Amino acid sequence: MPGLAQFDVLVIGSGASGLAAAVSAERAGARVAVAAKGSLQSCNSAKAQGGIQAAFGEDDSPEQHAEDVWRSSHETADMRLVGILTSEAPGAIHWLEELGVEFTRENGGYRLARCGGATRKRLLQVGDRTGHAITKGLREAWEAGSGTTFEHAPLHDLTANTNGWRATCGEHVVDAGTVVLAAGGRCYAEAEVRGELSTNHPGATGEVTKFALALGAEARDLDALQYHPNGGAWPANMQGYSIPETTRAYGAVLLNAEGEEFTDSLGPRDAVAQAIWDEVEAGRGVETPDGRPAVYLDTTRIPEADADVSLPYMLRRYRAGGIDPLTEKIFTYPVLHYQNGGLVIDANAETTLEGVYACGEIAGGTHGRNRMMGNSLLECVVFGRRAGRAATEKASA
Repeated sequence: MPGLAQFDVLVIGSGASGLAAAVSAERAGARVAVAAKGSLQSCNSAKAQGGIQAAFGEDDSPEQHAEDVWRSSHETADMRLVGILTSEAPGAIHWLEELGVEFTRENGGYRLARCGGATRKRLLQVGDRTGHAITKGLREAWEAGSGTTFEHAPLHDLTANTNGWRATCGEHVVDAGTVVLAAGGRCYAEAEVRGELSTNHPGATGEVTKFALALGAEARDLDALQYHPNGGAWPANMQGYSIPETTRAYGAVLLNAEGEEFTDSLGPRDAVAQAIWDEVEAGRGVETPDGRPAVYLDTTRIPEADADVSLPYMLRRYRAGGIDPLTEKIFTYPVLHYQNGGLVIDANAETTLEGVYACGEIAGGTHGRNRMMGNSLLECVVFGRRAGRAATEKASA
């Protein structure tokens, strides 16, 4: 066939999970191609600010991390996947460091914060641009190899053939022994339908999930979309911005119109978001200058030294809009953020379609119906690596 390209492994998506899969597959000896919907840099992962979880604290363990995931998921997560996620977390961090990612350190170790739903300090950060740093490290590792990148090549068609799978990505027709779906979630498109704000990149529209479902792939919890409890509500340039949850890890608290704390500011995401909605519904919220509902996030309680190290990007963004979060409270309201559910996968990230793998936000089970912060980037790396290795092994079998 004219114009037909052939690879061992085709990765759909260029966020953290796709790049982790691609790098791992190539290093395992596969001929690999990455098809990106837009540019290679365009993804949700790069927008992730808060951090990545891994049990490094002396009072912590992968088992405790797993227990926190189970509780935050309201006992709906697939504990087989959770056990893999938390046990491989420290190794994933070291792998990222080998790729050049430099996590914030202090006192001879990692600077760890306690995030919502966690019982221990285990959130590692690169300031408040963690996702940017991780995707940059992965992208540079990918570009340093011999793999092929198809940019501005969205998936149009995927069908099984005698040698594996045939995909049409933009103008390219690709045959591959195995395929890794790492195309993210659908919250940008869902927010447009609902008339709401979203933290998501405009590419997060969910059509790759629909392709897999049409082929017969099983999915779970697709109705369980997550709201980030602390969306920016004002000024206008911050609307839809995900205020890092590390603001609350370093002392910020949620307040109603009377200046009262009304919830555990370090509770699970769904609980905190629901508490904000309930407070506004009860008439104890505040209103932004442009008439939007909100409550206050009292960021003035964050020590300046912590903010300078862990929240520099947030400070720059707000100060550019004329607000200094260290001297005045900021407006916040939940904003559509993450697809908790997705395609059913096994321990090697293989879907119920043989030879088709899924990792990152497009996959379901690891978070159950409610994700803890700091576990999305971790899932991308842990299961991206597993998908890449397993896809290579199957393609060469």
